[in-house]
Amino acid sequence: MMRLFILLSFNAFILREAYGFTDETDVQALLEFKSQVSEDKRVFLSSWNHSVPLCNWNKVTCGHKHKRVTQLDLGGLQLGGVISPSIGNLSFLISLDLSSNSFVGTIPQEVGNLFRLEYLNMSFNLLEGEIPVNLFNCSRLFDLELDSNQLGGGVPSELGSLTNLLYLYLGQNYLKGKLPASLGNLTSLMQLSVTGNKLEGGIPNEVARLNQMVLLTLSVNNFSGIFPPSIYNLSSLEMLNIFSAGFSGRPNPDIGTLLPNLQELYMGNNHFTGAIPATLSNISTLEILAMEYNNLTGVIPTSFGKLQNLEVLQLHENSLGNHSFGDLKFIDALSNCTQLLILSVGFNRLGGELPTSVANLSTSLNELKLQMNHISGSIPHDIGNLINLSKLVLYGNILRGTLPNSLGMILELGYLSLDSNRLSGVIPSFIGNMTKLETLYLNNNSFEGPIPPSLGNCRRLLYLYIGCNRLNGTIPREIMQISSIVHIYIEDTPLTGSLPNDVGRLQSLVILSLANTSLSGQLPQTLGKCLSMEELYLQENSFVGTIPDIRGLVGVRRLDFSKNNLTGSIPEYLAKFSKLEYLNLSINNFKGRVPAEGKFQNSTIVLVYGNKNLCGDIKELKLDPCIVHAPSMMKKHSSLSKKFVIGVCLGMSFLSLVFIVLLSLCWFMRRKKKKQQETNNTNFSTLEVFHEKISYGDLRNATNGFSSSNCIGSGSFGTVFKALLPAEKDVVAVKVLNLKRRGAMKSFLAECESLKDIRHRNLVKLLTACSSIDYQGNEFRALIYEFMPSGSLDMWLHPEEVEEIHRPSRTLTLLERLDIAVDVASVLEYLHVHCHEPIAHCDLKPSNILLDDDLTAHLSDFGLARLLLKFDQESFLNYLSSAGVRGTIGYAAPEYGLGGQPSVHGDVYSFGVLLLEMFTGKRPTNELFGGNLTLHSYTKSALPERVLDIADKLILHSGLRVGFPHAECLAFVLEVGLRCCEESPANRLAISQVVKDLNSIKERFFRARS
Repeated sequence: MMRLFILLSFNAFILREAYGFTDETDVQALLEFKSQVSEDKRVFLSSWNHSVPLCNWNKVTCGHKHKRVTQLDLGGLQLGGVISPSIGNLSFLISLDLSSNSFVGTIPQEVGNLFRLEYLNMSFNLLEGEIPVNLFNCSRLFDLELDSNQLGGGVPSELGSLTNLLYLYLGQNYLKGKLPASLGNLTSLMQLSVTGNKLEGGIPNEVARLNQMVLLTLSVNNFSGIFPPSIYNLSSLEMLNIFSAGFSGRPNPDIGTLLPNLQELYMGNNHFTGAIPATLSNISTLEILAMEYNNLTGVIPTSFGKLQNLEVLQLHENSLGNHSFGDLKFIDALSNCTQLLILSVGFNRLGGELPTSVANLSTSLNELKLQMNHISGSIPHDIGNLINLSKLVLYGNILRGTLPNSLGMILELGYLSLDSNRLSGVIPSFIGNMTKLETLYLNNNSFEGPIPPSLGNCRRLLYLYIGCNRLNGTIPREIMQISSIVHIYIEDTPLTGSLPNDVGRLQSLVILSLANTSLSGQLPQTLGKCLSMEELYLQENSFVGTIPDIRGLVGVRRLDFSKNNLTGSIPEYLAKFSKLEYLNLSINNFKGRVPAEGKFQNSTIVLVYGNKNLCGDIKELKLDPCIVHAPSMMKKHSSLSKKFVIGVCLGMSFLSLVFIVLLSLCWFMRRKKKKQQETNNTNFSTLEVFHEKISYGDLRNATNGFSSSNCIGSGSFGTVFKALLPAEKDVVAVKVLNLKRRGAMKSFLAECESLKDIRHRNLVKLLTACSSIDYQGNEFRALIYEFMPSGSLDMWLHPEEVEEIHRPSRTLTLLERLDIAVDVASVLEYLHVHCHEPIAHCDLKPSNILLDDDLTAHLSDFGLARLLLKFDQESFLNYLSSAGVRGTIGYAAPEYGLGGQPSVHGDVYSFGVLLLEMFTGKRPTNELFGGNLTLHSYTKSALPERVLDIADKLILHSGLRVGFPHAECLAFVLEVGLRCCEESPANRLAISQVVKDLNSIKERFFRARS
């Protein structure tokens, strides 16, 4: 018998060899797979060739016994192309991971041939078509992940035969139809996600058999019917997400008893009615309870105080409460929830006085939102106990009294909304201590006294709403120095004085409303410098004089100068404001002809009544016709004027020609002399601007002899060291130039010249420079900057490329990235528009953006910067210029590669690339891109529907979800990036428009989250 068995085994081996069932089958299958991968990405598969043994191929794992491929791990390589059907020939395959690539086309039916397959992950690709029904052949599958693609059709009932499945992820696709009842056969299933599809109907009763289920997410679909009764049988559930799923009815009162292991429960944005089940308080493990945007009634259970692990309670936008005493008793109970981070119960029917126990809530509380209720009483004196609050929202109630002093202790506040109450007293100066404040709503109260100048300390402020109060005094100049501010509303309050001339410094200002504030005097000419302005309301004041030159406000949509004492003529350029939707000039003292072109032809948006000296031909405006002078007199006057003008012009032309010749001769001699001086003197005059010099020896000591342990970075022209200056006890960054590197001296001079007399909160401050001789007698050049403790933006965007010791401890959130983008755009606008001479940075990229302790961005490395349009700097430009602007590959504008001159348009292009990188997480030089596929085209093809598919996974991990404002915000930001990096410079956005758009996006995002 033994001999017979050996003989049969030998014959079987011969048969396998004869029919080709060897590792050669796998070799051929993988080579065919490789041939379908986009050519520019095959570098990752370069080891896949006949000269390398199959089991040594990159990302390939073989079995020990048969030497056949058992595991193929190609996840996250950004491969493109299509998935070859040959994949089905890897008959020994157990694990197949193609996730986080860019494969297109359909999932090959041949995948169903892999009957040994246990793990299949094709998530985060661009796959279309339907889910292959013959996957039922892969009966050993325990993990099937097809989420975040473009798959359509229905969920195949054949999946119900995969009875070994533990994990099934089908979310973020275009699946439609009903969930098949056969899913009830997957009795081992622990996690099921179908979120973000177009599924409809009810949840099959057979789901009740999935008693091993731990995670179930059905959110963002079109289901119907009551809360699925079958779910109540899943007692092992730890996370249930049915946000925006389409369900209705009353939740089972016993839900807390039936689902005792829940940690996270998301039921928001459905059509649930009835009371909040009191049994939810029996779920001792509950951490997140979200039932917002429903039609729930009754009281908020005080028994929630038993939930010791509760972190988030969101019940806003319901009909909870009875406008009466007792509605807020739950707050007393919640003081026992020491882990609470977010309490949001706004837009309900809660009444009664705000209990003092609100100050006893968790000191970890980050958001407290009680807006739009009927809450009375005053803000508790001890509210300052909530020291970690970043958002306090109490607007739309009937609160009285003054703001307690302890409120000034909450220094983390970024959002304070107390508007539409009955608060009184003065606006306290301690608000100026809240240096992280971005939004301040105090309007529609009874505040009195002056506007505190300390508000100017809130350097991050975006939105200031303090109108509809009883304030008096003048508008503090300090407010006009908050460069970040986007909205100012100080209407309907009796102020005095004039509009400060400093208003022109508010380059990000989108809306300025000072209506009915009793201001007087002339409107400042600097108003025309607020280039981001979209809405300007100055009606019902006592302004005099003419309308200042605001022709630069081409993006303005609404203008109201009515009910003032303005004089002069109506500027004709207003007719050319293409975005103008409303213009009110009524009840003033304007005179002359009303323009008859452009926007003035639409009488529905233009109001000019109450100006008795105006005339015009537009019948709808009901004006008297303008008086026309006699033709003969006009002709004679015109003839004399022409002769006079021609004579003057000829004389001026001759004098100008003589002046230009003399000026050119002087300039040529001066240039020749200056060039000779530069050759003989290595200490360029730019260094004279630094009052405090530092020696080579001081820098050597401060950096421990320029030790590698002090090195914090390196660039094209030198190395950066961290240094401690003992005299000042300051930590600084020292950039030591490598003068052996060609162009290093030019870089040094360019940086000195660019930074010597410019200041901006988002520029790395150049403290001083060192031009000396080292101990070996060699020339030594160094630049000393303020130290940025949080490193470069590059290391935050790509932490996987950073040594673990220097790697950031967390990832940047979407809002933090948006803040950084606004910072960089603001400093570019300053360099391009508001310096005495425009400056082009010429090397904008993440490694040149440094972050301070608060993650405020600071632009650095001006080694390639160019001063533009500066006549007396011509010799300096010539000295610096070599073979054009180099910049960095991927970020440099395309015209630079063709020898184009440096320009602000080139910086806008680089900023566009930077935006795309910040929010997709992909460098422009990523291996994914090549041929016709670029970061630009990759992003453009995904907007807007597939924006989450291309979002940086680090943002996804930090909380980006469908159904919230994040995705919309992300799409808008990426659209700005695309418009910045257009091929043609003429088609790119102006940087001022970029700043305005980003601030508008941020405002929309902020409002949507509040």
